[in-house]
Amino acid sequence: MRRGGYAVAMHDAQNPPAPAPGRAPRALLFGGSGPIGCRVAGAMRHAGWQLVALSRQPRASQPGIAWRVGALPDGAGDGAGFDAVVSCGPLDLFSQWYARVETGAARVVAFGSTSVHVKGDSPDAAERALAARLREGEARVAAAAAARGAAATLLRPTLVYGAGGDRNLSRVATLARRHGFFVLPHDARGLRQPVHVDDLAAAALAALGWRGPGVRGYDLPGGETLAYRDMVARVLAALSPPRRLWLLPGPLFSVAALAARGLGLHDAGAAVLARMRQDLAFDAGPARRDLGYAPRAFVPDAGMFGG
Repeated sequence: MRRGGYAVAMHDAQNPPAPAPGRAPRALLFGGSGPIGCRVAGAMRHAGWQLVALSRQPRASQPGIAWRVGALPDGAGDGAGFDAVVSCGPLDLFSQWYARVETGAARVVAFGSTSVHVKGDSPDAAERALAARLREGEARVAAAAAARGAAATLLRPTLVYGAGGDRNLSRVATLARRHGFFVLPHDARGLRQPVHVDDLAAAALAALGWRGPGVRGYDLPGGETLAYRDMVARVLAALSPPRRLWLLPGPLFSVAALAARGLGLHDAGAAVLARMRQDLAFDAGPARRDLGYAPRAFVPDAGMFGG
């Protein structure tokens, strides 16, 4: 089991002022149109938050949410006058904005990824660069929050599913629908903990209620640990109609995967394929203790992976 959360008392952070009596709390939300952000926005609106959310394209305002046109890191506008700032998009871009823009002591909740633990020593240069950006983003948020006396929570999901559009299980489902089957090596038994977007939204909402000082980070695995090939098998069984899983001997799979990549049938690199055999399991204990985190078991249905 990999390391779970951490707590760093970077500064004796002050709690941001409570909203004035009769005023709903206000939050600035980044990534609100993404698979995590749309669920976080819904949970926050249901809890009574008034949101201003960033979008690259104009969007019509809805009850509880107004849209600001802009893009991170330089075109996102100001951050003053909010009780909280929530990022559900790229952590590196958000961290650059947050380090530059005055937000006062507004509480911060920012999503990163457990890739920060996993990909730092990857043989793939792009994956190593991703891990470095995540590390730098976490450090940048922590330093800026500490300097402002703001409480900050960094949330690191594992393998996200539930809203479609992800490049993991939704990609598996898309390829299986297209070809009628999906192929894995027989030893694709690395452990996985897929996490539903609604459980991430609940964690974010809980983090917004945290009144403690400093900067904390939590790994957010799903509620069930299972082998990679069993996880994929459940996805294929949930499709309508169900698709078949073919398990090939390792050498034969390597040849087939190379040929399929050459034909443009998939874009997974060697590091991604090798990681199917690697255990990627994380400790939910700190998040359970501090945030009441209670993720669900992995029980997929076809609607979770797009059409």
